[in-house]
Amino acid sequence: MNTLIVDDRQLAVNALVATMKEIDPDGSHVGLISSEEAISFLRTHPVDVVFLDIEMPDLNGLLLAEQMQEIEPKLNIVFVTGHVEYALDAHNLFASGYLMKPAGTEDVEKVLNNLRYPIEGRKLRVFARCFGNFEVFVDGSPLVFRRTKSKELLAYLVDSRGSFCTVGELMGILWEDAGNMTSRASQIRSFMADIRKTFEDAGLGDVIVKEHNAIAIRPDLIECDYYQFMDGKPEGINAFMGEYMKQYAWAEIRLGELTMMEY
Repeated sequence: MNTLIVDDRQLAVNALVATMKEIDPDGSHVGLISSEEAISFLRTHPVDVVFLDIEMPDLNGLLLAEQMQEIEPKLNIVFVTGHVEYALDAHNLFASGYLMKPAGTEDVEKVLNNLRYPIEGRKLRVFARCFGNFEVFVDGSPLVFRRTKSKELLAYLVDSRGSFCTVGELMGILWEDAGNMTSRASQIRSFMADIRKTFEDAGLGDVIVKEHNAIAIRPDLIECDYYQFMDGKPEGINAFMGEYMKQYAWAEIRLGELTMMEY
């Protein structure tokens, strides 16, 4: 489950995030104290449930809920407040729930079990095909990059399966010769930016994670035949026909490892 908690008080945010982590430890639970940040987050991240404080200084929670519903009409919105008089307004916005502060774990669980829009198993939008030629699809359509090296860099991130890759490491992967190190490092950063923008434009800004001079992919947000194979899933095992990212020479090492595995 993906939840977003919005409250102008950090302590209140932290408390509800902690409650959600207790209820759903495998889910993604993000807390924000700014309405503007919340809108931006909703535009670029999948969210199943939003917990909204009603009384906030920068934008009233009821007005924020209206804006969110314009972005995602079937968004579950749960209002969290200390004032019972807002209950009717919340009902008129077709809210999925109403919690009085302080909300206990049982209260939150009750709301989650009675959401207006039930949360079904989410089908991931991104599929990375590694067996054969490497390709990435979003909602069934091939993802197009402005630079071929950007696609190759992404292939290496998928191969790394969530491990952070440094600029130096990526330079060694994308070019066999040493070349101009300063220029190559600058190009790597451009490829990183290209990948991130491509996913952000598709509304998938959280797929790529960046730290100082390092980048990684979130494997939990993509389907991948290689990952399925490594996890022993039949669809991955059946898809492997002895080829792995065959357009990239560096992938031959992984191919050797896969060939040696038996199921």
